[in-house]
Amino acid sequence: MKKITIIGPGRVGESTAQIIAKTELCRALVLLGRQAGKAKGIALDIQESAPLFRFDTRVSGGADPAAMVDSDLVIFTAGLPRKPGMSRSDLVDANLGVLREAVDNVMRHAPNALLLIVTNPVDVLTYHAWRQTGWGRHRVLGLSGVLDSARMASFIAHETGFSVKDIATLVIGGHGDAMVPLTRYAGINGIPISQFLDTETIDRVIEKTRQGGAEILALKESSSAYDSPAASVAAMVDAMARNRRRILPCVAILDGEYGERDIAMGVPIILAGNGVERVIELPLTSGESVALARSIAQLRETLGQ
Repeated sequence: MKKITIIGPGRVGESTAQIIAKTELCRALVLLGRQAGKAKGIALDIQESAPLFRFDTRVSGGADPAAMVDSDLVIFTAGLPRKPGMSRSDLVDANLGVLREAVDNVMRHAPNALLLIVTNPVDVLTYHAWRQTGWGRHRVLGLSGVLDSARMASFIAHETGFSVKDIATLVIGGHGDAMVPLTRYAGINGIPISQFLDTETIDRVIEKTRQGGAEILALKESSSAYDSPAASVAAMVDAMARNRRRILPCVAILDGEYGERDIAMGVPIILAGNGVERVIELPLTSGESVALARSIAQLRETLGQ
């Protein structure tokens, strides 16, 4: 990509920018925040690491939305983070207003961009961003399943002692307590995890996956997770910037898949240069279908549908 803009250079935004710059996923990287000095300072700090990490990405920062002009991709990481005791849905009202202003600016200055939503509640904000833009559903997507699946793989590696490089996992549904880790699709170098873990351990992995973000928040107290979310965003950006056509679980707008329409939730997609190339509809067992229906019901309740 020629140009990527990150709206919201907080902890997630800054960590994301560092990875994108180091891996040269674009030629120009813009950080936009409400405080011009802070955004410029973060950009300068990252830029001065270029000789050490050997990258040629040009990083700049500021507060003027016009700086995002001609961006190929806009990543939204602005808004309030969770505090201990808060659920992701508690952030709806606070972050929806921030999103709407940002989307207006994207439509004005980068009308041809792809839009990647990271801020929580990501499913709800992705849906509202899509409705506000009126764009095709391939252009608006959100982070969730990549992060949740990475957490699940990490927990499986811990329980088995095997290399995380050989572990594949898949989490769908809403990015919250009702997410659906699909253990049937989880494996270690192609071997189902049930060959290595008993039912009790698998259930513990599922629960830890659902509570992964809350656990980090409770331990850190002063901030939520940002390194693993940033790495997850960078993996999605890499798939788009390099047109890899990767199959990744992301928040996407559904149009009949899984029997649902007019909603955004985590599903496996083909992610390529033009965004969401296709939603992959998996056959689910009755138990998986019930769990997904519960997650969807929670999402629709938050959306007021």
